[in-house]
Amino acid sequence: MTTAQEAGPGAEAPRARAPGWTDLLRTAEFRPVLAAHLLSLLGVVVSEVALSVLVYGLTGSPFLSALTFALGFLPYLFGGTLLAGIADRHPPRRVLVLCDLLCAACAAVMALPATPVAGLLFLRVVLAAVAPVFAGTRMATLADILGEGELFVLGRSLLRMVSQSAVLTGFGAGGVLLTVAGPRGALLVTVTTFLLSATLLRLGTRRRPARTAARGERTSLLRDSLGGARRVLAHRPTRGLLLLFWVPPFFSVAPEALAAPYAAQIGVGSTGLGLLMCAMAIGTIAGELLAGTLLSPASRARIALPLAALTLLPLVVYAAGPGRVTSLFVLVATGAGSAYTLGVDRWFVDAVPKELRGRAMTLQTAGLMTLQGLGMALAGAVAELFSARAAVAGAGLLGTVCCALLALDVHRTRTRAKGARPPGPRPKGETGRTGM
Repeated sequence: MTTAQEAGPGAEAPRARAPGWTDLLRTAEFRPVLAAHLLSLLGVVVSEVALSVLVYGLTGSPFLSALTFALGFLPYLFGGTLLAGIADRHPPRRVLVLCDLLCAACAAVMALPATPVAGLLFLRVVLAAVAPVFAGTRMATLADILGEGELFVLGRSLLRMVSQSAVLTGFGAGGVLLTVAGPRGALLVTVTTFLLSATLLRLGTRRRPARTAARGERTSLLRDSLGGARRVLAHRPTRGLLLLFWVPPFFSVAPEALAAPYAAQIGVGSTGLGLLMCAMAIGTIAGELLAGTLLSPASRARIALPLAALTLLPLVVYAAGPGRVTSLFVLVATGAGSAYTLGVDRWFVDAVPKELRGRAMTLQTAGLMTLQGLGMALAGAVAELFSARAAVAGAGLLGTVCCALLALDVHRTRTRAKGARPPGPRPKGETGRTGM
């Protein structure tokens, strides 16, 4: 093949083709990671449904039944801060496999008839505390498998789309399993999904060393985790990007949390409620799929901040009390706006030092889930004082203001960082095409 040098000094090297979905799926190690991700997610969703039904059947308490879902959010803060060091202190494949095995063991104990309600709730907390460590380690490993470029961006996007699809599929599968096998039988099925996930990760990915040097083992896990979190949050570019991942979902959960009261308010039945519940997830999948397919890496980077600033604006339409059809369009549009993350993903992995990557990814997951749980609670509190439509519209308005200010801050930080770069050739692999 003729190079630019061989063709002469005035020749221009052909521009490399941007990676696509087929390149991603051709990566041998990514395929078992993707399959394991799907199995693990299905296990989590089905176990949530089965556990909620089981607790209600044992206690007759709606509060305790709902608490099983709430406990899926709250321990993320604990697991994502106090346990984050695990992601970098140990070989990532070992961490992923042990997390899956621990989840399988918890689900197996849940399925035992002798397990009391208090034990069921405690095991639910353990599952939720393990989740951010698993997710952060997997995302950091994804950068090792796919590299730190656009293939990583597409891989992470595909995992998010699978997550949205698995939630929708998991609730349906959970309902079928409950009908066929009952809650304890459904929990036994989740044991199988976790074990299959562990097997795929163990056999389908190669062993990689821990990111933290051996001397880091002398520091306690707690100090290492908290110290890593402080280092991540103290780095302004990384902190701004973390907030850009966290803040839009904090506000966008309002229509999901208030779907039932809003459906009652506009007079739609259970079918309408189901559509309202899944519309934003459908928009998210469509938005990321179209952005990953139709837009170049440079285009995705250019629209990231404007899209992040405006993604919540459609929710303001709720102030007019829209009917079912208009509400569905609003929710799909809001979900599609989450495609801004395809641009931000690349900036984030570039900004975080490699030795902190596992902790940073774990912290990102923990913050995301914790703030979503808090956002649901606050949306419910506002709806109690005013109405569901006022709470959703308020989330759209206030969220748009916050996201716009945050996007502006990220833009300024990145502009200053570019201006501070010393003159001379760019580092190897930096093309300058990520843009704004």
